[in-house]
Amino acid sequence: MKDVVPASLTQDPWPEVARAVQAACDSADAEAALRECVETTLRITGQTGAENRPGALKSGETQYFVGGVFLAAPDGASHLLVAEWGFPPEQHRLHFPLDTGHPGWIWKNRQPLLLENTDEHSEFKQILRTSRMGSAMYAPMLWDGQFIGQIITAAQARNTYSPPDRDRIAAMASIAAGLYLAKDGPAWLAQTWQGATQQ
Repeated sequence: MKDVVPASLTQDPWPEVARAVQAACDSADAEAALRECVETTLRITGQTGAENRPGALKSGETQYFVGGVFLAAPDGASHLLVAEWGFPPEQHRLHFPLDTGHPGWIWKNRQPLLLENTDEHSEFKQILRTSRMGSAMYAPMLWDGQFIGQIITAAQARNTYSPPDRDRIAAMASIAAGLYLAKDGPAWLAQTWQGATQQ
């Protein structure tokens, strides 16, 4: 499947997970492997038609999705956005302090987090430049107790994501951690980080 259709495979995700894991194993580098995990997470999570529920969208809003991986950068103080989908081009290789907003909560607590409706979380910090998202999820990538980074997904419509989706993104984040290391991710990250900080 070349096209990413968010929330398109929420009934039976396992064939897509199996396909994606093999594609990631065969991928060219660490970011390509992570991209498979992000795009698969988008396909297997979210409620189709969530935007049609009363109150899901405010005036002028339309349903759309974003996803990506925030890796813990080599400086030990930053998150770096990689393998993103749906972010504006100017946010490619975005980096920000590790303790920022809910990504910072994931870094500190190392647990998946679901925000079904971000309006109910006054501490929600908008990272996406184009608009504030209405529903969001985060899941840590951990290996031998080490925090590698996290997969994030978000949707404009409130209550797009629910607890079963949190379990799915958590599973994909664990898969992503192993694939990242198998593809020599730390070496790739060191080179990528150098380029990102020189922009």
